[in-house]
Amino acid sequence: MKQDDIKILKEVQRNTEMGMTAIDTILDKIGNDEFSLQLSKQSLRYSEIHNKALDRILENEGEIYRGSQIADMMLKGSIHANTALNVSREHLAEMMIQGSSRGITSMWKVMKHNQMATDMAVELAQELVDFEEKNIQRLKEYL
Repeated sequence: MKQDDIKILKEVQRNTEMGMTAIDTILDKIGNDEFSLQLSKQSLRYSEIHNKALDRILENEGEIYRGSQIADMMLKGSIHANTALNVSREHLAEMMIQGSSRGITSMWKVMKHNQMATDMAVELAQELVDFEEKNIQRLKEYL
């Protein structure tokens, strides 16, 4: 497996893990309604994409992404701080939109800097970008 493939697939894993962690943290703050159902569906899709990247790395005996507990705690802490005074659906949707936008940007950067990657890695990265763009469109309804 090419180094460029590994870098892209690790970024897919990192992005999806951040999305799942953010959603898990936010779901604790909201009730059981349409918005929480939407976020749960997104988390499930993040998990599917994450597992595809993991499978592709393991098939080629590459090194998997290992998330940092510090980064995880910082993400959760940031969410808790941003929702300390405002847990409105609009605010939470805005936070998720911002996270998806950052995810899209990081995926484009890693694809641009690893242009020797094979179609397998690039297609999965593009699948994640497309999913994030759809998430933004869906979440706009909650603003």
